[in-house]
Amino acid sequence: MSAPASVTRAWPGIRRDRAVLAGLLVLGVLGLAALTRGGDGWRELDLTALREGPSARHWFGTTGTGRDVFALTMRGMRASLLLGIAAGVLATAVAAVVGAFAGLTGGLADRILMGATDLLLVLPGVLLVAVVAPEGASSAQLVLLLAVLLWPLTARAVRAQTRSLRAREFVLAAEYLGASRARIVLRHILPNLGGLLVADAAVNVGLAILGESGLAFLGFGVRPPDVSLGTLIAEGTPVATVQPWLFLPPALLLVALVLAVNLVGNGLHRALEER
Repeated sequence: MSAPASVTRAWPGIRRDRAVLAGLLVLGVLGLAALTRGGDGWRELDLTALREGPSARHWFGTTGTGRDVFALTMRGMRASLLLGIAAGVLATAVAAVVGAFAGLTGGLADRILMGATDLLLVLPGVLLVAVVAPEGASSAQLVLLLAVLLWPLTARAVRAQTRSLRAREFVLAAEYLGASRARIVLRHILPNLGGLLVADAAVNVGLAILGESGLAFLGFGVRPPDVSLGTLIAEGTPVATVQPWLFLPPALLLVALVLAVNLVGNGLHRALEER
């Protein structure tokens, strides 16, 4: 069963889950706001309003250089959301292929693939990022780095499920008919793991958003002049008590974004497991 088919069959259970519906609603609102309001307005300067609090003209206030905090926050949320989605989906795709081949093949290939997975699990992520991109990473580098850090856990789950599927009749029949391992993985194993992969992809997106924001807070995130929620939180932290409008909007939106993604991911996992 393919991933879309799994979600379709599980839709009645998803529709009854209020947590999932709330998460989808929050994600929809925040995603629409980020895509429609995260354009070029964040670059504009208003030299008549420096470090001003929220007002009708500037909803979230302004920075010391006159930039609109609302426009900056929307831009940052757009960057964090897009990077998180790209990294989460890529991590799940890599984990699906590696875990399925390891579980189906077994033997030496399984030990090598799982050994590499275990190595990445114990490797400090911040150290890896500091070595690869010590002065900040581009968007493409961030996506790749976050995917590298996220795929091992999902790969282990996929491997365990594949080991239980490889003894099923349809897999044995495909092997008897001479199907290659790549064909068995793509046509028989992964479609039957659609529910697991959809749910894990949603969870990985939330982890990627949180990871990107953490790296940006430490100075390893997107490069200036571009911004993300993590860079905005880092800039607003020193003045959080005296100018809270610089800190609270990106911090609260980050919490809302990650919470919504996790609600959707956990709800999908429950519904798909029940099906």
